[in-house]
Amino acid sequence: MSELNFPTVEQELNLKKLELAALLEITKAINNNLPEEALYKIYHFTLLAQLNIRRLSLFLLDEEWECKVSFGTQHNFREMELPQEITELREITSLAKLDIDRRWHDFETVIPIMHNNRILAFVMIGNVNAYYTTLGALSFVQTLSNIILVAMENRRLERHRLTQEAMRKEIEIAREVQNMLFPKSLPNNQDVAIHATYIPHSSIGGDYYDFVPIDKNQFLFCVADVSGKGVPASLLMSNFQAGLRTILRQTTNLSTIVSELNDLIYRNAIAEKFITCFLAIYNRTTRELSYVNAGHNASILLYEDNTYRLLEEGCTMLGIFDELPFLPVTTVHVPHNSLVLCYTDGLTEVFNQEEDEFGIENTIKVLQNCRYVSSKNIHRQLLQEVNTYNSGTSFNDDITLLSCRFK
Repeated sequence: MSELNFPTVEQELNLKKLELAALLEITKAINNNLPEEALYKIYHFTLLAQLNIRRLSLFLLDEEWECKVSFGTQHNFREMELPQEITELREITSLAKLDIDRRWHDFETVIPIMHNNRILAFVMIGNVNAYYTTLGALSFVQTLSNIILVAMENRRLERHRLTQEAMRKEIEIAREVQNMLFPKSLPNNQDVAIHATYIPHSSIGGDYYDFVPIDKNQFLFCVADVSGKGVPASLLMSNFQAGLRTILRQTTNLSTIVSELNDLIYRNAIAEKFITCFLAIYNRTTRELSYVNAGHNASILLYEDNTYRLLEEGCTMLGIFDELPFLPVTTVHVPHNSLVLCYTDGLTEVFNQEEDEFGIENTIKVLQNCRYVSSKNIHRQLLQEVNTYNSGTSFNDDITLLSCRFK
């Protein structure tokens, strides 16, 4: 810094009056909750009018350094990158001591603004009154700048907190909505035992399963997976569930059900959302299972002798086309003591250290080895095998299992 000039008693008194007026002006602006741009302008005019600082630039750290205020110089510091020599400073320093571009010598002094041992900004001033070059006077500029910048920082943090709080509430609501989609109970009677397991990857998943009684002889069960995760996926899945149950009141024709669901998803999906699903209707009297696999993982029909059939016939995923290009409904006979396992790709698309996929083959082996244990234990064994396969690493996707044991 240049040689210090000590003010007279009268000058010092006038200086204190100006500083007090500047402090009151800044405090009033903060208390009036003015927007940031207005605060920057008041900061600018306060330093210029009250403290007679005629040349200044303020650089604020907001992910990267950005010039927020600049006046009294012919150079456009808003388009200039703050030199590293300045960003490393932590005390009031004369710019003449730094080996930097001469344009920065428009200013005489750089003042770092700190809060909680963290750098917030740098204020560079020049062309000031001679009696405003003392360290005490410069410290007041530092204090004044700190007051307004910390207030802005606190305001930003509060906005961020409110945003996070709003997001948290949205997630809680979406999670509650999602939990309401799942059936409250699943049957375990003389005809069938159904068990389901759902493990979300995040707080809101995109998987869904359902069981819907149709009449005394028939019921529908399904597993579905929405592309993406979070609130949008949860909302789309709630549309799917509501649509499915509404359509079921009007018809039990599986082809019509799937076609109407596709139309619903096509009209309501946002961005590039779509749904894969496996829907099946079982008739207790005829022991026939009619199903449509809409771009979903093939369900596994395991017979009593441990042979199996993959239930993979069907159509494309829902929501891609306004009208499905093909829509076959397949019907299979289900012998006594057969098991159907439906699942989402979070089960099979798990990889070991060699990048080999767990896949459907390993899933079938687990089913065959656990043929006579309860559905709950089959699910537990599958999840344990998958967990071991990927060395205990957390799952990268939701996992949903739904098994139907036909007695």
